[in-house]
Amino acid sequence: MHIHKALMDINESPVYVLLNPSINPAQKDLPVTIYESELHVIDGIPQLIFVCSSYTIETVEAERISVDHVAHLKPSDGGSAATQLAAHLTGIHSAIKMLNSRIRVLHHYLVAMQKGEIPCENSLLRQVSSLLRRLPAIESEKFQDDFLMEYNDTLLIAYLAMFTNCSSTMNELVDKFNTAYDRHSRRGGRTAFI
Repeated sequence: MHIHKALMDINESPVYVLLNPSINPAQKDLPVTIYESELHVIDGIPQLIFVCSSYTIETVEAERISVDHVAHLKPSDGGSAATQLAAHLTGIHSAIKMLNSRIRVLHHYLVAMQKGEIPCENSLLRQVSSLLRRLPAIESEKFQDDFLMEYNDTLLIAYLAMFTNCSSTMNELVDKFNTAYDRHSRRGGRTAFI
């Protein structure tokens, strides 16, 4: 509760998440319990207490596809799943770069045709028009909202990963400091560490 109260200085309503590390194959739900703090008056004194809170997990289609894909990766030729995932993502990146370069070539060709630098070919314009009609319209407000939400989620995950990495580095530093302090105090030293 003391840690929770300290976190309330940073976040107005933090939640307490309790993870059950034991594995129960019969359990279908996640082994997680979420508690919220509520202010209750007990014996005339207001006190914070933890109250169990229900939760639902929502995912978007892209997350489900990604998790399913990673879950079904099988190492081949002694390579790890992470190596295969990296190779797969590199392939996707290369395909996107190639698509981008082809779109630029097509765009430059159409601009040159519009300026009259090259003759107008109606059959080519029909093919470009047909191709563009197959693409989803991405200039809608819903797309922008969804895109920004996904982008913000990605930035948040990167931010949390950075915090986790910093926390791990800080824990290693504290462990080294404690080890050095213990060695020094066993030798009877009186030097103060700051």
